[in-house]
Amino acid sequence: MDDQIQRMKVLGAGIFSLILAMGVARFAYTPLLPVMQAQAGLGLAEGGWLAAINYAGYLTGALVAASISDLVLKDRLFRVAMVMAVLTTAMMGLSDSLAVWALSRYLAGLATSGAMLLGTGLILNWLIRHGHRSELGIHFAGVGIGIAACSVAVAWMSSMLDWRGQWFVFTAIACVLLIPALGWLPAPDTSPVTKSGAPMHDDPPSPLFLKLFMVSYFCAGIGYVVSATFIVAIVNGLPGLEGKGSWTFFAIGMAAAPACIVWDFIARRSGELNALILAAVLQIVGILLPVVVGGVTGAAAGALLFGGTFVGMVSLVLTMAGRYYPTRPAKMMGKMTISYGVAQIIGPAVTGWLGEAFGSYAGGLYFAAVMMALGTALLMMLKAVERRDLAVRASCVRA
Repeated sequence: MDDQIQRMKVLGAGIFSLILAMGVARFAYTPLLPVMQAQAGLGLAEGGWLAAINYAGYLTGALVAASISDLVLKDRLFRVAMVMAVLTTAMMGLSDSLAVWALSRYLAGLATSGAMLLGTGLILNWLIRHGHRSELGIHFAGVGIGIAACSVAVAWMSSMLDWRGQWFVFTAIACVLLIPALGWLPAPDTSPVTKSGAPMHDDPPSPLFLKLFMVSYFCAGIGYVVSATFIVAIVNGLPGLEGKGSWTFFAIGMAAAPACIVWDFIARRSGELNALILAAVLQIVGILLPVVVGGVTGAAAGALLFGGTFVGMVSLVLTMAGRYYPTRPAKMMGKMTISYGVAQIIGPAVTGWLGEAFGSYAGGLYFAAVMMALGTALLMMLKAVERRDLAVRASCVRA
């Protein structure tokens, strides 16, 4: 019983760290983007560039995570990142300077990678060491909860506070979230065996598998970042949906909160790659529905499909990284996220350019859907590579 209580506290630390870093420090910007455009003079292109800078910070964090193996150092950096998530949220309200906003978004990206990679790696390592399933569905519920809560908060606060006041409220919320995020995560165990005494060893995939996997994840990053960053502004710009964008973001968060747990169950029965392919196909549909179908129905259905798939894909990929590298999961997580992070720099910049050129962000959704289709094709290729790798290993064992 004590072990189960400790497990829930560790998972709770992960949930609160993701609400803090992903929900507040990173994605409060999305529902606040149209507010800042209306009140703070933020333009379409500038909004895109700030998002791109945020993802540049995330990429930097991924590079750091991929370069270190020391669990104690990872734990220290994770805790620094959580404090940074609070400070960067406050920075957004302290100035109306684009340079300060850019610095805030870059550092917030660093903080987010701390939660997503270092924190997730520490939690996955703890689960494996203590004999629990190496699944992250409960942990990643924090992403959806954070997105949904931030969208509701912006919708509620916008009638009472300006953009600056809303950032300060989010700073206060971040201070509260910081307490369990840091307090409930125990110091890492650096021993080479699990709690039961079994040795921990890595079982890496083939180089070809890893390369194709990284390219497919790059495509998934494009599909994710365009909708995640601009969905509020996109929906607000559709005929008859003015002012409805924040509720679309809420629908994404509500769908994302339980989605990772659902995808864990699907992966148990179908395998992770089949689950990833299904999630990618559904995400393509979700990306296109707001512009192809339009109206409230298209926006709501698209938001639910997108929210129900994008976090599930991240959870499945990072879980696979933990299965391949249980002794140092953050290293492969970092490599995969570098690919994802590069996409998150390119995606907002291209979408911002398309918005300036055509007067709306809708073109960005088509761009995202095409990239997702390419990534899905690569995932299908991975199935053949995986079968080949298993056959090679079996022949080596017989030899």
